[in-house]
Amino acid sequence: MIDIQLLRDKPIEIAKAAKSKKVDINIDHILEIDRKKAELNKNLQKLQEERNTFNKTIKGKPTDEQRAKGEKLREQIEIAEHAFKAVSEELNQWLSKIPNPPKSDVKIGKDDSQNEVLRKWGEPTKFDFKTKDHLELGEELDIIDVKRAAEVSGTRFGYLKNEGALLEFALKQFAFETLIKEGFIPVIPPVIIKKEIMNSLGYTQMGEDENIYEIAQDNLYLVGTSEQSIVPLHMNDTLKFEDLPLRYVGFSSCFRREAGSYGKDTKGIFRVHQFDKVEMVSFVAEGEDDKEHEYLLSIEEKLFQSLGLPYQVVGICSGDLGFNAARKYDIEVWFPSQQKYREVTSTSTVTDFQSRSLNMKYQIGNEKKYLQVLNGTAFSMNRPILAILENYQRKDGSVEIPKVLQKYIGKDIISSK
Repeated sequence: MIDIQLLRDKPIEIAKAAKSKKVDINIDHILEIDRKKAELNKNLQKLQEERNTFNKTIKGKPTDEQRAKGEKLREQIEIAEHAFKAVSEELNQWLSKIPNPPKSDVKIGKDDSQNEVLRKWGEPTKFDFKTKDHLELGEELDIIDVKRAAEVSGTRFGYLKNEGALLEFALKQFAFETLIKEGFIPVIPPVIIKKEIMNSLGYTQMGEDENIYEIAQDNLYLVGTSEQSIVPLHMNDTLKFEDLPLRYVGFSSCFRREAGSYGKDTKGIFRVHQFDKVEMVSFVAEGEDDKEHEYLLSIEEKLFQSLGLPYQVVGICSGDLGFNAARKYDIEVWFPSQQKYREVTSTSTVTDFQSRSLNMKYQIGNEKKYLQVLNGTAFSMNRPILAILENYQRKDGSVEIPKVLQKYIGKDIISSK
């Protein structure tokens, strides 16, 4: 939820920012509700003051006339409170429809076709033999099985077996060791959260709820990304300024319906319904989120450079930014079989957008301010594994294991049995 004062001060700018995310908002209507709320609050306070003054005039047992007046004031206050609550709820409903405005340095664009490549690292991998894709390699090496997974669970699922499973645990351990040294607190979060929490985080607007698995009978959602249950860890908390930045690294399974992806990435396990993630979440003070955003991006780059995977950093334009993000960077790794870069991870700042709805603050001196929140994926497990298979494949069909992962797996080559 955005700051209502920001909407009052800059209504035109907020309307333009929402439109840049392809959301049309009736700002005048929202401000009219805001004015109505202020009037109702003023009237309620007046009645409460009148009641307090009246109560002071009563000495001893109240007369019939005083009891009647007291009862009338009680009824008026009850009606005023009900009206104020109703308008407050209506205002909050409208405010929850306004997306987080993009940062001033975010490119205004209509969709992912207008995202910008900011820089590249490494040269695209080339081979002097016929390139195999990850599924062919995975099946030949007996580390990926989508056929049995389809029989058991349906399409867009896969079994990771043998060294495939070990690669996931190696990536997890490598990421955790790296991030714990950076001061991140390790956490294993829940994978099911309440619907009202998901709504407060801003993941159900703009049709994004179509990709969420719902447990309707219990009013719950399965998380689609790990930060959805890590960020609310400090709901209704007031942190100390001295404890910031506060950083977490979490590991969990994630679930997505992949609505709207019909016909996309149907081969292999690039786009699946269930996957594991190592996720970073940062809570920082006001004015520190830009610096922290670059820091999280630098960690992501460090991890992929350690794996030796060629990549490019992409700045996401406003039309592809999503409801709650104010800025987002993607890292896209080179996939030789497709001869193009594909997204493997991202990092976003959501400023104080989630903190306002979840009431997450920090105290500096006598003042309380809303926390700035950021998230970034270290590894979304299946995609780095696929990129390793394709970029480290050898002519004989085996796959070299990146040096930084060899100590966790106990070997340097994955070969057919």
